Amino acid sequence: MLADKDRIFTNVYGFQPWNLDAAVMRGDWDNTRALLQLGPDTIIDRIKASGLRGRGGAGFPTGTKWSFMPKAPKPDRPNFLVINADESEPGSCKDREIIRHDPHKLIEGALIAGFAMRARAAYIYIRGEYIREAETLFAAIAEAYAKGLLGRNACGSGYDFDVFAHRGAGAYICGEETAMLESLEGKKGQPRLKPPFPAGAGLYGCPTTVNNVESIAVVPTILRRSPEWFASFGNENNKGTKLFQISGHVNRPCVVEEAMSIPFRELIEKHCGGIRGGWDNLLCVIPGGSSVPLVKAEHIIDAPMDFDGLKAVGSGLGTAAVIVMDKSTDVVRAISRLSYFYKHESCGQCTPCREGTGWMWRVMERLRTGDADLSEIDTLQQVTKQVEGHTICALGDAAAWPIQGLIKNFRPELERRINEKRGDSSLSLQEAAE
Repeated sequence: MLADKDRIFTNVYGFQPWNLDAAVMRGDWDNTRALLQLGPDTIIDRIKASGLRGRGGAGFPTGTKWSFMPKAPKPDRPNFLVINADESEPGSCKDREIIRHDPHKLIEGALIAGFAMRARAAYIYIRGEYIREAETLFAAIAEAYAKGLLGRNACGSGYDFDVFAHRGAGAYICGEETAMLESLEGKKGQPRLKPPFPAGAGLYGCPTTVNNVESIAVVPTILRRSPEWFASFGNENNKGTKLFQISGHVNRPCVVEEAMSIPFRELIEKHCGGIRGGWDNLLCVIPGGSSVPLVKAEHIIDAPMDFDGLKAVGSGLGTAAVIVMDKSTDVVRAISRLSYFYKHESCGQCTPCREGTGWMWRVMERLRTGDADLSEIDTLQQVTKQVEGHTICALGDAAAWPIQGLIKNFRPELERRINEKRGDSSLSLQEAAE
């Protein structure tokens, strides 16, 4: 269990004020100038050494991502940092806690990360529904400007850096990095074809890096405490601390900072008071936000909560939005509801996603009520494979994976509903064929 002295986000529950004076008391903006004097290359090397991987879902090494940016940006093509605060993944709610209770960690992190990438400015793209969070963010940025921490000669370092907060309009697709850039430019939020990648041609055609809120907010603490300290947590290739968002059928849902690779059972017991109705009542878990496949109880109980541990059980860490479902859950209905969400949020640019998400939802609804044929289960599985990997962005994958997880783990339940609706006592497609 992570000791309190090792927590990065010490105000995640908002017991103290969010403002600059309180943030300074918690250790933020402590001689930031000295951190900048390390130099861009040293900062990037230290982030690489820490083992920090992106906290937005993909888990790409953060320092490596920063190193792709041009070392000598042209005057007419400045580098930009874009921070993804468009937290719209069902189950995910960690970034909002950082923004409304600890915004100065994010703003200081933006300055340091921007300096390391030789960026001219950072744009924080915040989800449209986060109204109070956006108000706090705007106020915190204004405080930082008023104290000379941002703008010309930021922190007295001789480096000019601006931070802009931009409110989105509530479109899930704008959480995809290139759709976010389109939206920032005032266009319809639709993903771009890659290449070119944002590091070559991103915001306004300039070199751009897009990072998650948590990925940026931990940077100042890593530099102050050392990369070795951060790398002391978690298994190999899964280093550091992580904000877990635990919802669903636990006794105490919460957002909590823990060490990477903590076993699922320990995470739930220590911070959530266990499963509602006891561990025997656990049915399945979606461990990383709604776009990753669910995992049955017996497979996840002792799994380490990190990128590799959850990949080994057929799922993923994603944003670490842990959705717990006990045996009272109609799991088919739950996955059908997620299918509707992805159908609703598809931008419609790619045919497999535009047509496939609606088709998959309609079949899921028939499976939910049992008004389907046994052969449609295999047809649905085949269609998810035709959508997965055949779209510009990962929304097609996100729509396909929950259904694939359901078929893999709960096929007997799908067959039972169909057979009961038909008044057929047969239990499986194989038996029906015989």
